[in-house]
Amino acid sequence: MPSPTLGPRILLRKLREVMAGQETAQQRLDKIVTMIAGNMVAEVCSIYVMRPDGVLELYATEGLKREAVHKSQLKAGEGLVGMIAEQAIGLNLTEAVDHPAFKYLPETGEELFHSFLGVPIMRGGSVIGVLVVQNKTRRHYTEEEEEALQTTAMVLAEVLATSGFLEATQTVFSGTVELRTQGLRAESLAEGIALGHVVLHEPRVHIQNMIAESVPLELERLDGAVSHLRQQVEDLLAGHEALGANDSADVLETIRMFAHDKGWLGRLKEAVQTGLTAEAAVERVQNDNRARMMRTPDPYLRERMHDLDDLSNRLLRYLTGAVATASRTDLPDNAIVISRNMGPAELLDYDRSKIRGVVLEEGGKTSHVAIVARALGIPAIGQATGIINMVDDGSAIIVDGGSGEIFVRPSPELEKSYAEKVRFYATKQERFRALRDLPATTRDGQTVTLNINAGLVVDMPHLHESGAAGVGLYRTELHFMMASRFPRLSAQVKHYKSIIDQAQGKPVVFRTLDIGADKTLPYLRQPREENPALGWRSIRMALDRPALLRLQVRAMLLAGAGIDLKIMFPMIADVQEFVAARDVVLKEHAYLATRGHALPQSLKIGVMIEIPALLWQLDDLLPLADFASIGSNDLVQFLFASDRGNPKLIGRYDPLSPAALGAMRQIVEKGKQHGKTVTLCGELGGRPLEAMGLVGVGLTSMSMVPSGIGPVKAMIRSLDQAKLWAFMQPLLHSGRHSIRAELAEFARANGTEI
Repeated sequence: MPSPTLGPRILLRKLREVMAGQETAQQRLDKIVTMIAGNMVAEVCSIYVMRPDGVLELYATEGLKREAVHKSQLKAGEGLVGMIAEQAIGLNLTEAVDHPAFKYLPETGEELFHSFLGVPIMRGGSVIGVLVVQNKTRRHYTEEEEEALQTTAMVLAEVLATSGFLEATQTVFSGTVELRTQGLRAESLAEGIALGHVVLHEPRVHIQNMIAESVPLELERLDGAVSHLRQQVEDLLAGHEALGANDSADVLETIRMFAHDKGWLGRLKEAVQTGLTAEAAVERVQNDNRARMMRTPDPYLRERMHDLDDLSNRLLRYLTGAVATASRTDLPDNAIVISRNMGPAELLDYDRSKIRGVVLEEGGKTSHVAIVARALGIPAIGQATGIINMVDDGSAIIVDGGSGEIFVRPSPELEKSYAEKVRFYATKQERFRALRDLPATTRDGQTVTLNINAGLVVDMPHLHESGAAGVGLYRTELHFMMASRFPRLSAQVKHYKSIIDQAQGKPVVFRTLDIGADKTLPYLRQPREENPALGWRSIRMALDRPALLRLQVRAMLLAGAGIDLKIMFPMIADVQEFVAARDVVLKEHAYLATRGHALPQSLKIGVMIEIPALLWQLDDLLPLADFASIGSNDLVQFLFASDRGNPKLIGRYDPLSPAALGAMRQIVEKGKQHGKTVTLCGELGGRPLEAMGLVGVGLTSMSMVPSGIGPVKAMIRSLDQAKLWAFMQPLLHSGRHSIRAELAEFARANGTEI
């Protein structure tokens, strides 16, 4: 392929002239592919656009059959174009057919062409399409030609976005852009419904000038920006040292290391030397870094991507003079915050009276910001790939945190429908609030103790708002996950004391660190494991690192001075593990007593039953424990050997099955035999129908999300427990896959509110 006939500056000008024309969107795109083909001296130029449902659709072509436009489609990962989009990499092939990922689309007529060069069209670190050129001759494109096409793709991405064409391509797919779970692979992080307007957490930096007028001048601008960035990081470090804020020093040291990384700076300079402005070079390298680091299986390295993002965004804002972030207090009413990701403190900075929802491109259920969103009762959705490129500040949006659905620029009919849902939800919540001070007692006189699960200080107001009896499970690991280094003894004591104080005399059960599997600490390196859920985690790690366990237990004992303290151990697999963990508590208690420290008025040590092996050790275990708690999430997962985080297995096995309910019934009966309280602290207890099944098998104490207290209490007060158990007994020996339908029918027939 000969050298490009047009310089990049001329190409940019011509692209903008085309986009400013009065033709239809399709006519403009047709002109663009013809122009790029001419510029690249290619016989084919094709643009594929990533639709909201994750499908790449051929939107324009010069050289392939025109009738294939809007008909040829490839899923991400399918064919060469899909591979480019999925992996955000370029492909340079002498013979496209020989590549194992090649997929023939007969409607395009591409069998005439052999050499293939394709690059992702990226904006803001996300792939929004793929740009391809092809030739009949078998040849390998030069590095200069690759650079030229990558630069063209960058120019094309910005021109498409700033001209409004990207929005137009979305509306071609669906009249209003209704982005659902299927299209965005969105994940519910916190339940609830929110209607409002978009507030971008990090307002998008619009790059106006992408092609350098003078490379030496752009290199000088880049050097100045990097010097400013390094000084900014040094000032941050100095400020934290002056304040004694040691907890964040590790994070800032990592950022300092990246800011002085010679490889990163070298790649920025190389990009400028290809003819890009300093800001376009930063964008180019940022896109490349994100694409590369998102492919790594190492979660620690993926987390470091956010540090590089932060540095790149700081450079872009300095070079373009853009505003740093959205105002945290000057928000519109009904604000829906959209972000690639954010830290928990950043969410807490927002005016809680105005923020109605959160949507993240990358956050998952275990992310810190998701945890805070649930604690604050803010509907949240994560894994919403590409959402940032589909919205603008002020766009109308609906967020359904229950289903994981997002509706951007919804129709009036859809808005009306969701407004009715919100009003109905508010009415129900008002009725549940009226039950707050009433006992959770069944019609036949069985009282069920309802507690909340918590893990942060911001959870504690829900204890009193919900009317719960106490905190049945306090997840201590969340405090550790939100810290940048292992919390010291004084910090742990202060934290546990604040939880006890805010409980105002109501009982709190502290669970020791449950780290591992999907819960990691950024400062605690763990070995990579084939199956981390069954690996070195939780009490196993704690017993192997007794100093960490002793420190946490000591902090709990000191914080619990004068109260009835309850400590519980997770992931116990055999009796000896419980004995070893209990001995740590007893030794720490004796140690503090000999040194005259104030101690708890009473101390109870409990065990979580979540590993099925304990079902055959209950007669040996329960006499040693003061209480037991069923961890239904893991117990059901391990009973069925079914990863609860695997989307392909969701719904395959039901906790309302004879196997799961039978196991829990066995634990309840053994608890009665040994005179020990048995409670349940999994998500199962927070849903009325599931909670009904648990009450049916005899559970009289449950801990759940605060929002579940009202609905579950309403169910209990309308239930006859003895009648339900008589109904359930034969079903538990029926061999059914699930008895969910039968329980729902019982509720309907007997007026039980579910």
